[in-house]
Amino acid sequence: MDREQQRSELYKGIWQIANDLRGAVDGWDFKNYVLGMLFYRYISENMTGYINKGEHDAGNTDFDYTEMSDEDAKEAREGLIEEKGFFILPSELFCNVRKNANNNENLNETLDKVFRDIEESSIGTESERDMKGLFDDIDVNSNKLGGSVSERNKRLVSLLNGIGSMNLGSYEDNSIDAFGDAYEYLMGMYAANAGKSGGEYFTPQEVSRLLTLIGLNGRKQVNKVYDPACGSGSLLLQSAKILGNDNVRLGYYGQEKNVTTYNLCRINMFLHNIGYEKFDIAQGDTLTDPKHWDDEPFDLIVSNPPYSTKWVGDSDSVLANDERFNVAGALAPKSKADLAFVMHSLSWLSNEGTAAIVCFPGIMYRGGKEKTIRKYLVERNFVDAVIQMPSNLFYGTSIQTCLLILRKAKENDKTVFIDASAEFVSATNSNKLSEENIQTIYKWYMDKKEVDHKVKLASIDDIAKEDYNLSISTYVEPEDTREKIDIAKLNADIKEIVKREEKLRAFIDEIIAEIEGGEANE
Repeated sequence: MDREQQRSELYKGIWQIANDLRGAVDGWDFKNYVLGMLFYRYISENMTGYINKGEHDAGNTDFDYTEMSDEDAKEAREGLIEEKGFFILPSELFCNVRKNANNNENLNETLDKVFRDIEESSIGTESERDMKGLFDDIDVNSNKLGGSVSERNKRLVSLLNGIGSMNLGSYEDNSIDAFGDAYEYLMGMYAANAGKSGGEYFTPQEVSRLLTLIGLNGRKQVNKVYDPACGSGSLLLQSAKILGNDNVRLGYYGQEKNVTTYNLCRINMFLHNIGYEKFDIAQGDTLTDPKHWDDEPFDLIVSNPPYSTKWVGDSDSVLANDERFNVAGALAPKSKADLAFVMHSLSWLSNEGTAAIVCFPGIMYRGGKEKTIRKYLVERNFVDAVIQMPSNLFYGTSIQTCLLILRKAKENDKTVFIDASAEFVSATNSNKLSEENIQTIYKWYMDKKEVDHKVKLASIDDIAKEDYNLSISTYVEPEDTREKIDIAKLNADIKEIVKREEKLRAFIDEIIAEIEGGEANE
């Protein structure tokens, strides 16, 4: 089965599960159950495939971990946790639990124990933080699954069978990234229907791709990728898709305030076959309690931080003296933390790196503290580009966002202003970036050449003359699409019309005179 067929089968399977559970678990909650069970299947097959391959390569071709006794399997527990970050007994593997699910009156208790055992297998090891709480949002005892144990178990059987019947390829065939496809499809499907509750932590894949391409700035490898407001991790993983995992040499780093989303991000890493040793996702408020001081600087920073969120700002004396923020001469307003995320990203950016950040357009032109911060960014020559994006690209909002591109080692003092507001294709209830749109915008950014009505270069002095306004409309003149009128030709046409009118009037007068003359003779 080719890739597109596999993807089509995958989507059909997800819709089938949605239909089976409809009326019991609707909307955004449903996503937690499907992703949690998908993750359970993934790590079961991932570990089984890893063990089986080792045995088969050693000549034991009949070996199958799924048929091994729990007692025998425990002998390899310590080594497997060190290598994979977790351990699952054969009896607790997804396929074996599913096989016995129909006859298991205590299925909910079985699954609860399995999930707890998997998480606890990492306690005291390097992977403990990466595994802790990953199953918290798949509550097998929730009333949302049914009012009685038997009803809940019936739906859990349906869920196990739905996930188990999906054609996700096999570990040995290296097609395991179908799990990642399933994750992205589910997130996109439910973010589109869940408004802000889902969309606030999922950046559409095509936007993630553009942002990452620009952030890579032509590079073929980077040391580390970082997102200070990583949500479900879709932006972090784009670099692996574009460069290949090996070319993100030291891994993926992110921080997320929302605990449910933090869990989703770690699951997303596993489902895209990123080993626990190569990602470091932290939970907490990046602005007030950043977790990766010992890991910065980063070559690539990509982020879609929350728009106009509140924060404590300069009323906190520690933040007022924080080296990430105070260098600009002002901290972002308490009611609008957007530029605090920008300054944090700049602070942790390597000298050779690029930060690509989705921004609310208001930060480009508002006065007060935000103008002070913009002035600092411009005068220190950190603003590489500002790109106006089309409206209605993001789930839960129709605003026309901007991309702010920061670099510390620019070749000159020019900032590239790009109006990409017309680069989109219309889709149901939203706009999308096609691959052609992405490549057009990317080329404008990389070329850094002026294009009428699309791209304008401005120096530091040019921006200073505009009072440090970074709005696209200040620099890129929109194309006048009104019909152009040739005044000389218009005047000539009017003269000709007047002449013809005069002739017509004279002709009409003659006819009237003849009629009146005839009536008089009678």
